Amino acid sequence: MKFLLPLLIFASGFGYNPEVPNFRLKNLNNRTVAFNSLKGEQFTVIDFWATWCKPCVKSIPKLVEISDEFEDQGVQFIGISIDGPRNLAKVKPFARSLGMTYPILLDVNSEVMAKLSVRAVPTLLIVNADNEIVYVHEGYKAGEETEIREKILKLLSE
Repeated sequence: MKFLLPLLIFASGFGYNPEVPNFRLKNLNNRTVAFNSLKGEQFTVIDFWATWCKPCVKSIPKLVEISDEFEDQGVQFIGISIDGPRNLAKVKPFARSLGMTYPILLDVNSEVMAKLSVRAVPTLLIVNADNEIVYVHEGYKAGEETEIREKILKLLSE
């Protein structure tokens, strides 16, 4: 049994829930949308972020570039803001100022974040067409967008 637990943790994506349920959250227009209605044909990149997160401010413009690069290849990006009620009014102008053109959802109570075992922002998940998490990236340092881009290319080529 003591060997089974590490194996289960490894198999579940290092502690992450291995599958993304069809969650529902409000978008920037206060409409409730389901994950399955937004996801990409091949892959979906989910980026958890917050307006107060300094690494998020640096990573988001890079993710916007990557999103534009892969939008015609069945890869959909979705940004999920975990800003609470106090910062909610800042989310829409923040997203606009960073050029976010992909869907932005609001996880005000961090329920989806908790369901997916996301512990920090920014955290990026790549989800396949079967809603399985196939890649997790926590945090952001300059240059890590190259690793994310290469991972998407590799997944698309498999």
